[in-house]
Amino acid sequence: MCALVAAGAMAMSTGCAGPAGDEGTGHRGSGGPPLAEVRRAAAVLSHAGSAETRTSMETASGGTRVTIRGVGAYDFRRQLGRIKVVLPKDAAGAEGRRPVTELLVPGALYMKNRGAGVPDGKWVRIDTAGLADGNLVTGGVTDPTAAAELLRGAAEVRYMGRTELAGVPVRHYRGTADLGQAARRASPSSRGAMAAAAAGLGSDTVPFDAYLDDDGLLRKVRHRFSYAAGGPSVEVVSTMLLYGFGSPVSVRLPPEGDIYTGRVRQGGDGPESP
Repeated sequence: MCALVAAGAMAMSTGCAGPAGDEGTGHRGSGGPPLAEVRRAAAVLSHAGSAETRTSMETASGGTRVTIRGVGAYDFRRQLGRIKVVLPKDAAGAEGRRPVTELLVPGALYMKNRGAGVPDGKWVRIDTAGLADGNLVTGGVTDPTAAAELLRGAAEVRYMGRTELAGVPVRHYRGTADLGQAARRASPSSRGAMAAAAAGLGSDTVPFDAYLDDDGLLRKVRHRFSYAAGGPSVEVVSTMLLYGFGSPVSVRLPPEGDIYTGRVRQGGDGPESP
């Protein structure tokens, strides 16, 4: 298992569907054809600019279930964000590690309080295009841009009806995304990470539930991944909520002297990596 997903696992151990949508088929109660609506969600978010976000990532492996939560803000136009990730309590009820601060920038993920041998106060920089999953799973929270860009690969979409999220009317869509198609349709700055996910995840398709408001803004998306990194397959459910659109987002990258360049342990006594 990778990065924070592995850390979370360690903490634990110590309506009716309509017809399949296509771009030429509309349906009652939606803003347009289901497939087209979902595929353009990433572009609509980029036009909107920024939003506050809450995330959760639930993993299940070998009968152990772990939930990692995050809260922060993200600028979809500049693809910059800051998210605080909280690991769960362990099986005895003790608190997990200190919250991990994540800075998301195009092509890279910075993590502070990463643990795994990284000195206190130091940051780790990770090239997201070099990750086997394109940071859909590795950081313990799916990169908001990656979560939205994945919907560009929507291949089968059904309209499930209308509901509400925090008092906001939304349209619920359910379908699957093709990772290869998502990589080919991704924005230039996201193409490398999407291509890595297409090559590295254990499945070509990712089931999703997406909730869009009447302006086409993505308010919630849930992806279901199956991920294996040199071990047993791990089922991962990643959920992202978006609200507070237009909120200011400030991301200040750490100075070079604060970035740790030594070895990082990948789990308890497991192998190390740069």
